[in-house]
Amino acid sequence: MRETEEMKLGLYLSRAGYHEGAWLSPSVPSIRTTDIDHYAQVAAIAEDAAFHFVFLADHQGVINDTATAARISRDYASEPISLLSALSARTRHIGLIATATTTYFQPYHLARMFASLDHLSGGRAAWNVVTSASDCEAQNFGGKELPDHDERYTQAREFVDAAKGLWDSWEDDAFIRDKESGIFADTRKVHLLNYKGKYFSVRGPLNIARPPQGHPVLVQAGASEAGIAFAAEVGEVVFTAEPSLESGSRYYARLKEEARAFGRDEGQVLVMPGIVPIVGRTNQEAADKLRILQSYVHADVLIGQAQLWLGSVIDLRSVNLDSLVPETLPQTNFIQSRQRLLLDLAGRKKFTWRQLIRLVSDSGGHLMVVGTPDVIANTMIDVFEHRAADGFNVLPATVPEGLNDFVELVVPELRRRGKFRSRYCCGKTLRENLGLKRPLNRFGQAGTSC
Repeated sequence: MRETEEMKLGLYLSRAGYHEGAWLSPSVPSIRTTDIDHYAQVAAIAEDAAFHFVFLADHQGVINDTATAARISRDYASEPISLLSALSARTRHIGLIATATTTYFQPYHLARMFASLDHLSGGRAAWNVVTSASDCEAQNFGGKELPDHDERYTQAREFVDAAKGLWDSWEDDAFIRDKESGIFADTRKVHLLNYKGKYFSVRGPLNIARPPQGHPVLVQAGASEAGIAFAAEVGEVVFTAEPSLESGSRYYARLKEEARAFGRDEGQVLVMPGIVPIVGRTNQEAADKLRILQSYVHADVLIGQAQLWLGSVIDLRSVNLDSLVPETLPQTNFIQSRQRLLLDLAGRKKFTWRQLIRLVSDSGGHLMVVGTPDVIANTMIDVFEHRAADGFNVLPATVPEGLNDFVELVVPELRRRGKFRSRYCCGKTLRENLGLKRPLNRFGQAGTSC
């Protein structure tokens, strides 16, 4: 059951915007991807609007083919934990979600870094747990190709278990810091993890105190069979791509059911699909904004990006773009759920390849709403009230203009209808703001809930 009828909102943090043509728009400043002032400005807009978090995606390399990489801006970005650590000093309330892969890190590395981010931010850190999805990433770490899709999730489950154990290795009150007695820490409240699994062996303990939130919030985006099971088991916020109410409702119901099967409270698993809003004061103005963005994108970029999201299993440069998209393609070792989502959508809409390629550039398969503030608010509320979402991860087509449009025009409409808060009021940590419980320490006898 939901504890509130107000939706959660996050911001997908990007340099230029989510649309493939965003960086070419005159409204988008020409800046370096390492410009902290830009990210601080964008985060401030979201924080002033009482968004719950900012979300920073990541890859361990450039995953686009070389023919299009020079024109594609999404892969060129600062490392998330470093960037969000800097933002922690320039924000006060908003949550900070960093993406990090379980395929090419070690549990001790990430457990320590996320604990540090949680301390630096006063309890606002979250980890978007991903498995790498490109052979290009594997080749940056001494491999030739990725491990099998389902094996990556098996490894991820073990990784998360080890990381949680490391966060628990110091009990909350272990550090006494008593100058009179000379005792810095109560050694009875520090625990060796001695984790031994198929993929990882970790002695512990972690060399930093338990995070303020107990564990940073765990975010997941699983939508394949293996991914849904993983999200239901460990995810506290689930970021998904669901372009329709019908598919979103099915996903929502299934994820909550599987979470219950793991013995979890479904209210502690928040489903937050992506939404790409293009806002205009009239529907025509919004449509014109999208048309102009589309005009910026080179044909090679359109084709290369669609080919990637379909799993690099077909050469779209050799197909008749005006033919219908087939029902199936060879299975990919990339993001299987996104390939299936795009094929299902194309089948329902009777899309040609040309139409599907355009959709990938515009929205990446996420819900896109083009129209006036009330049109966008109506869609969001409909999805929310029909139990297809607990909130949304907002992916502005352009930044900062598209974000400002959403905050200035759509957010007031959501508030007028009682569906979004006007201020931070639920506590200092991200867990408190999201209504998530603080996890018990597996080694201690007590824990607290928000």
